[in-house]
Amino acid sequence: MNQAKRYFIIGLSVLAMGALRLPFEQRVTKQLYDEGLLAPKLKVRTGEKIGQTFYAVSLGGLRTLVATFMNLRAYGFFEEQKWAEVAETYDFIVDLAPHTRYYWDTGSWHQAYNAASYYLYGTTDLSSHRRKQAWRDFIVGGRDFLEDGIRNNPRDPALYERLGYLLADPNKIAAFGDYSAAFEDSYDAYMGAVRLDMVRNKYAKRAALYSLARVPGREKESLELAMEIRAEQKILPPTMLGLLYTLRYYKDPEQSVMGLVDSVFPSRQGAYEVLGNQWLRTRDRFPVHGVAKAITLLELEMGIPTENSLLIQELPPPMNPDDFFFKQR
Repeated sequence: MNQAKRYFIIGLSVLAMGALRLPFEQRVTKQLYDEGLLAPKLKVRTGEKIGQTFYAVSLGGLRTLVATFMNLRAYGFFEEQKWAEVAETYDFIVDLAPHTRYYWDTGSWHQAYNAASYYLYGTTDLSSHRRKQAWRDFIVGGRDFLEDGIRNNPRDPALYERLGYLLADPNKIAAFGDYSAAFEDSYDAYMGAVRLDMVRNKYAKRAALYSLARVPGREKESLELAMEIRAEQKILPPTMLGLLYTLRYYKDPEQSVMGLVDSVFPSRQGAYEVLGNQWLRTRDRFPVHGVAKAITLLELEMGIPTENSLLIQELPPPMNPDDFFFKQR
Protein backbone atom coordinates (compact mmCIF):
# COMPACT_ATOMS: atom_id res chain seq x y z
CA MET A 1 0.00 0.00 0.00
CA ASN A 2 1.52 3.28 -1.05
CA GLN A 3 1.85 6.18 1.39
CA ALA A 4 -0.86 8.36 -0.18
CA LYS A 5 -3.40 5.56 0.03
CA ARG A 6 -2.46 4.92 3.66
CA TYR A 7 -3.06 8.59 4.57
CA PHE A 8 -6.35 8.52 2.70
CA ILE A 9 -7.55 5.53 4.72
CA ILE A 10 -6.44 7.14 7.98
CA GLY A 11 -8.31 10.31 7.07
CA LEU A 12 -11.48 8.38 6.30
CA SER A 13 -11.17 6.57 9.64
CA VAL A 14 -10.86 9.85 11.55
CA LEU A 15 -13.90 11.28 9.78
CA ALA A 16 -15.90 8.12 10.49
CA MET A 17 -15.00 8.24 14.17
CA GLY A 18 -15.99 11.90 14.29
CA ALA A 19 -19.32 11.15 12.66
CA LEU A 20 -20.05 8.40 15.19
CA ARG A 21 -19.14 10.66 18.14
CA LEU A 22 -21.03 13.73 16.93
CA PRO A 23 -24.60 12.72 17.97
CA PHE A 24 -23.39 11.70 21.43
CA GLU A 25 -21.42 14.93 21.93
CA GLN A 26 -24.37 17.01 20.74
CA ARG A 27 -26.69 15.33 23.26
CA VAL A 28 -24.22 15.84 26.11
CA THR A 29 -23.61 19.48 25.15
CA LYS A 30 -27.35 20.20 24.95
CA GLN A 31 -27.84 18.67 28.40
CA LEU A 32 -25.07 20.85 29.84
CA TYR A 33 -26.64 23.99 28.36
CA ASP A 34 -30.10 22.98 29.60
CA GLU A 35 -28.79 22.47 33.13
CA GLY A 36 -26.93 25.78 33.12
CA LEU A 37 -23.51 24.13 33.36
CA LEU A 38 -22.33 25.83 30.19
CA ALA A 39 -22.78 29.51 29.36
CA PRO A 40 -24.67 30.41 26.17
CA LYS A 41 -22.62 30.06 23.03
CA LEU A 42 -20.44 32.99 22.11
CA LYS A 43 -21.47 34.81 18.98
CA VAL A 44 -18.46 34.63 16.70
CA ARG A 45 -17.50 38.09 15.50
CA THR A 46 -14.14 37.44 13.86
CA GLY A 47 -14.62 34.07 12.23
CA GLU A 48 -15.78 35.63 9.01
CA LYS A 49 -12.50 37.53 8.77
CA ILE A 50 -10.29 34.56 9.48
CA GLY A 51 -12.03 31.97 7.36
CA GLN A 52 -11.28 28.28 7.46
CA THR A 53 -8.22 28.67 9.66
CA PHE A 54 -10.43 29.96 12.46
CA TYR A 55 -12.76 26.99 12.33
CA ALA A 56 -9.88 24.52 12.10
CA VAL A 57 -8.37 25.97 15.26
CA SER A 58 -11.76 26.19 16.99
CA LEU A 59 -12.47 22.50 16.38
CA GLY A 60 -9.05 21.45 17.60
CA GLY A 61 -7.47 21.50 21.00
CA LEU A 62 -5.25 24.48 20.27
CA ARG A 63 -7.63 27.30 21.10
CA THR A 64 -6.12 28.09 24.50
CA LEU A 65 -2.59 27.96 23.16
CA VAL A 66 -3.41 30.20 20.22
CA ALA A 67 -5.21 32.63 22.55
CA THR A 68 -2.06 32.85 24.67
CA PHE A 69 0.10 33.77 21.70
CA MET A 70 -2.50 36.23 20.43
CA ASN A 71 -2.46 37.90 23.85
CA LEU A 72 1.28 38.49 23.39
CA ARG A 73 0.53 39.94 19.99
CA ALA A 74 -2.07 42.26 21.52
CA TYR A 75 0.53 43.46 24.01
CA GLY A 76 2.81 44.34 21.12
CA PHE A 77 0.03 46.41 19.56
CA PHE A 78 -0.50 48.07 22.95
CA GLU A 79 3.17 49.07 23.14
CA GLU A 80 2.90 50.54 19.63
CA GLN A 81 -0.35 52.31 20.59
CA LYS A 82 -2.24 50.65 17.75
CA TRP A 83 -5.56 50.70 19.51
CA ALA A 84 -7.82 49.39 16.74
CA GLU A 85 -5.52 46.38 16.37
CA VAL A 86 -5.57 45.81 20.14
CA ALA A 87 -9.38 45.74 20.16
CA GLU A 88 -9.60 43.49 17.11
CA THR A 89 -7.06 41.07 18.54
CA TYR A 90 -8.98 40.72 21.79
CA ASP A 91 -12.14 40.06 19.80
CA PHE A 92 -10.28 37.13 18.26
CA ILE A 93 -8.86 36.00 21.61
CA VAL A 94 -12.22 35.77 23.34
CA ASP A 95 -13.65 33.86 20.39
CA LEU A 96 -10.95 31.29 21.10
CA ALA A 97 -11.15 31.36 24.91
CA PRO A 98 -14.57 32.79 25.85
CA HIS A 99 -14.47 31.57 29.44
CA THR A 100 -11.12 33.06 30.46
CA ARG A 101 -11.89 36.10 32.61
CA TYR A 102 -8.45 37.66 32.15
CA TYR A 103 -8.99 38.25 28.44
CA TRP A 104 -12.34 39.98 28.91
CA ASP A 105 -10.97 42.13 31.72
CA THR A 106 -7.76 43.06 29.93
CA GLY A 107 -9.41 43.70 26.56
CA SER A 108 -11.90 46.05 28.17
CA TRP A 109 -9.19 47.83 30.15
CA HIS A 110 -7.10 48.50 27.05
CA GLN A 111 -10.07 50.11 25.32
CA ALA A 112 -11.80 52.05 28.10
CA TYR A 113 -8.64 53.21 29.87
CA ASN A 114 -5.45 52.93 27.82
CA ALA A 115 -6.85 53.83 24.41
CA ALA A 116 -9.27 56.41 25.80
CA SER A 117 -6.49 58.10 27.82
CA TYR A 118 -4.30 58.19 24.73
CA TYR A 119 -6.88 60.26 22.89
CA LEU A 120 -7.60 62.37 25.96
CA TYR A 121 -4.01 63.27 26.86
CA GLY A 122 -1.67 61.91 24.22
CA THR A 123 -2.02 62.38 20.48
CA THR A 124 -1.99 65.77 18.81
CA ASP A 125 -2.27 64.35 15.29
CA LEU A 126 -6.06 64.50 15.16
CA SER A 127 -8.50 67.35 15.41
CA SER A 128 -10.19 68.00 18.74
CA HIS A 129 -13.49 66.64 17.47
CA ARG A 130 -11.95 63.42 16.20
CA ARG A 131 -9.99 62.92 19.42
CA LYS A 132 -13.14 63.37 21.48
CA GLN A 133 -15.06 60.91 19.32
CA ALA A 134 -12.27 58.33 19.55
CA TRP A 135 -12.11 58.80 23.34
CA ARG A 136 -15.83 58.18 23.61
CA ASP A 137 -15.85 55.26 21.18
CA PHE A 138 -13.15 53.37 23.06
CA ILE A 139 -14.87 53.87 26.41
CA VAL A 140 -18.12 52.54 24.96
CA GLY A 141 -16.18 49.72 23.33
CA GLY A 142 -14.69 48.76 26.68
CA ARG A 143 -18.14 48.67 28.22
CA ASP A 144 -19.60 46.62 25.37
CA PHE A 145 -16.69 44.18 25.61
CA LEU A 146 -17.30 43.59 29.32
CA GLU A 147 -21.01 43.14 28.75
CA ASP A 148 -20.20 40.51 26.10
CA GLY A 149 -18.00 38.84 28.68
CA ILE A 150 -20.84 38.74 31.19
CA ARG A 151 -23.25 37.31 28.63
CA ASN A 152 -20.82 34.49 28.02
CA ASN A 153 -19.87 34.08 31.68
CA PRO A 154 -23.07 34.95 33.55
CA ARG A 155 -21.86 33.33 36.78
CA ASP A 156 -18.55 35.18 37.06
CA PRO A 157 -18.94 37.87 39.75
CA ALA A 158 -15.57 39.47 38.97
CA LEU A 159 -16.74 40.56 35.52
CA TYR A 160 -19.81 42.21 37.07
CA GLU A 161 -17.49 44.04 39.46
CA ARG A 162 -15.27 45.22 36.62
CA LEU A 163 -18.31 46.55 34.75
CA GLY A 164 -19.56 48.27 37.90
CA TYR A 165 -16.15 49.89 38.38
CA LEU A 166 -16.06 51.23 34.82
CA LEU A 167 -19.61 52.60 35.00
CA ALA A 168 -18.96 54.26 38.37
CA ASP A 169 -15.86 56.08 37.13
CA PRO A 170 -16.95 59.74 36.86
CA ASN A 171 -14.37 60.28 34.11
CA LYS A 172 -15.77 57.60 31.81
CA ILE A 173 -19.42 56.85 30.93
CA ALA A 174 -20.63 59.32 33.56
CA ALA A 175 -18.68 62.11 31.85
CA PHE A 176 -20.81 61.77 28.72
CA GLY A 177 -23.54 63.77 30.42
CA ASP A 178 -26.09 61.36 31.87
CA TYR A 179 -24.14 60.46 35.01
CA SER A 180 -27.26 59.30 36.85
CA ALA A 181 -27.85 56.54 34.31
CA ALA A 182 -24.19 55.48 34.50
CA PHE A 183 -24.32 55.23 38.30
CA GLU A 184 -27.59 53.31 38.20
CA ASP A 185 -26.12 50.82 35.74
CA SER A 186 -23.05 50.55 37.96
CA TYR A 187 -25.28 49.74 40.94
CA ASP A 188 -27.02 47.00 38.95
CA ALA A 189 -23.69 45.50 37.91
CA TYR A 190 -22.31 45.45 41.45
CA MET A 191 -25.50 43.90 42.79
CA GLY A 192 -25.13 41.20 40.15
CA ALA A 193 -21.76 40.40 41.74
CA VAL A 194 -23.31 40.42 45.21
CA ARG A 195 -25.93 37.86 44.22
CA LEU A 196 -23.29 35.55 42.75
CA ASP A 197 -20.59 35.64 45.41
CA MET A 198 -21.51 35.64 49.08
CA VAL A 199 -17.84 35.52 50.13
CA ARG A 200 -16.67 38.68 48.36
CA ASN A 201 -19.94 40.57 48.55
CA LYS A 202 -18.78 42.94 51.32
CA TYR A 203 -16.75 44.93 48.82
CA ALA A 204 -19.30 44.67 46.01
CA LYS A 205 -22.17 45.67 48.27
CA ARG A 206 -20.39 48.81 49.46
CA ALA A 207 -19.45 49.65 45.88
CA ALA A 208 -23.10 49.24 44.88
CA LEU A 209 -24.05 51.72 47.60
CA TYR A 210 -21.41 54.21 46.42
CA SER A 211 -23.02 54.16 42.99
CA LEU A 212 -26.64 54.24 44.08
CA ALA A 213 -26.06 57.11 46.53
CA ARG A 214 -24.93 59.30 43.62
CA VAL A 215 -28.27 58.94 41.82
CA PRO A 216 -30.68 61.79 42.66
CA GLY A 217 -34.03 60.42 43.80
CA ARG A 218 -32.64 57.13 45.12
CA GLU A 219 -31.76 58.46 48.59
CA LYS A 220 -34.33 56.32 50.44
CA GLU A 221 -33.10 53.09 48.87
CA SER A 222 -29.51 54.17 49.42
CA LEU A 223 -30.11 54.72 53.13
CA GLU A 224 -31.78 51.33 53.46
CA LEU A 225 -28.80 49.68 51.81
CA ALA A 226 -26.37 51.69 53.94
CA MET A 227 -28.09 50.62 57.16
CA GLU A 228 -28.10 47.01 55.96
CA ILE A 229 -24.35 47.17 55.34
CA ARG A 230 -23.75 48.79 58.70
CA ALA A 231 -25.57 45.95 60.43
CA GLU A 232 -23.53 43.35 58.55
CA GLN A 233 -20.03 44.82 58.58
CA LYS A 234 -18.22 45.80 61.76
CA ILE A 235 -15.51 47.93 60.18
CA LEU A 236 -16.63 50.60 57.71
CA PRO A 237 -14.33 52.67 55.45
CA PRO A 238 -14.45 56.49 55.53
CA THR A 239 -16.52 56.82 52.34
CA MET A 240 -19.16 54.57 53.86
CA LEU A 241 -19.31 56.69 57.02
CA GLY A 242 -19.62 59.88 55.00
CA LEU A 243 -22.56 58.45 53.06
CA LEU A 244 -24.25 57.28 56.25
CA TYR A 245 -24.10 60.86 57.52
CA THR A 246 -25.39 62.50 54.32
CA LEU A 247 -28.18 59.99 53.74
CA ARG A 248 -29.41 60.16 57.33
CA TYR A 249 -29.29 63.95 57.21
CA TYR A 250 -31.28 63.95 53.96
CA LYS A 251 -33.98 61.87 55.63
CA ASP A 252 -34.32 64.31 58.55
CA PRO A 253 -32.64 67.70 58.00
CA GLU A 254 -34.19 69.08 61.21
CA GLN A 255 -32.25 66.74 63.50
CA SER A 256 -29.25 67.79 65.58
CA VAL A 257 -26.23 67.95 63.29
CA MET A 258 -23.70 67.25 66.03
CA GLY A 259 -25.88 64.48 67.42
CA LEU A 260 -25.86 62.87 63.98
CA VAL A 261 -22.09 63.32 63.73
CA ASP A 262 -21.57 61.57 67.06
CA SER A 263 -23.85 58.69 66.10
CA VAL A 264 -21.98 57.99 62.86
CA PHE A 265 -18.30 58.75 63.48
CA PRO A 266 -15.92 57.41 66.14
CA SER A 267 -14.62 60.94 66.82
CA ARG A 268 -15.35 64.52 65.80
CA GLN A 269 -11.83 64.92 64.44
CA GLY A 270 -12.44 61.89 62.26
CA ALA A 271 -15.80 63.29 61.20
CA TYR A 272 -14.14 66.54 60.11
CA GLU A 273 -11.57 64.70 58.01
CA VAL A 274 -14.10 62.44 56.32
CA LEU A 275 -16.74 65.09 55.66
CA GLY A 276 -14.12 67.59 54.56
CA ASN A 277 -12.80 65.12 52.02
CA GLN A 278 -16.31 64.40 50.81
CA TRP A 279 -16.97 68.11 50.39
CA LEU A 280 -13.86 68.56 48.28
CA ARG A 281 -14.40 65.49 46.07
CA THR A 282 -16.75 67.22 43.69
CA ARG A 283 -15.49 65.25 40.69
CA ASP A 284 -16.79 62.04 42.28
CA ARG A 285 -20.33 63.49 42.59
CA PHE A 286 -20.98 62.09 46.06
CA PRO A 287 -23.92 63.68 47.91
CA VAL A 288 -23.14 66.44 50.40
CA HIS A 289 -26.46 66.81 52.24
CA GLY A 290 -25.74 68.57 55.53
CA VAL A 291 -21.97 68.45 55.06
CA ALA A 292 -21.48 72.22 55.03
CA LYS A 293 -23.45 72.54 58.29
CA ALA A 294 -21.33 69.87 59.97
CA ILE A 295 -18.07 71.40 58.76
CA THR A 296 -19.13 74.85 60.01
CA LEU A 297 -19.89 73.54 63.50
CA LEU A 298 -16.81 71.33 63.67
CA GLU A 299 -14.47 74.12 62.56
CA LEU A 300 -16.01 76.43 65.16
CA GLU A 301 -15.47 73.82 67.87
CA MET A 302 -11.89 73.13 66.70
CA GLY A 303 -11.01 76.84 66.55
CA ILE A 304 -10.21 76.87 62.83
CA PRO A 305 -10.17 80.48 61.53
CA THR A 306 -12.71 81.40 58.88
CA GLU A 307 -9.96 82.18 56.39
CA ASN A 308 -8.75 78.59 56.69
CA SER A 309 -12.15 76.98 56.35
CA LEU A 310 -12.60 74.14 53.90
CA LEU A 311 -15.79 75.80 52.77
CA ILE A 312 -14.02 78.72 51.10
CA GLN A 313 -11.67 76.56 49.05
CA GLU A 314 -12.26 76.59 45.31
CA LEU A 315 -13.87 73.32 44.29
CA PRO A 316 -12.88 71.61 41.05
CA PRO A 317 -15.83 71.19 38.69
CA PRO A 318 -16.94 67.74 37.57
CA MET A 319 -14.99 66.32 34.67
CA ASN A 320 -15.83 68.02 31.38
CA PRO A 321 -14.21 66.40 28.32
CA ASP A 322 -14.34 69.67 26.42
CA ASP A 323 -11.77 71.09 28.84
CA PHE A 324 -9.28 68.60 27.44
CA PHE A 325 -10.28 68.50 23.80
CA PHE A 326 -11.03 72.13 23.04
CA LYS A 327 -9.62 74.47 25.69
CA GLN A 328 -6.14 73.20 26.45
CA ARG A 329 -4.79 73.05 22.91
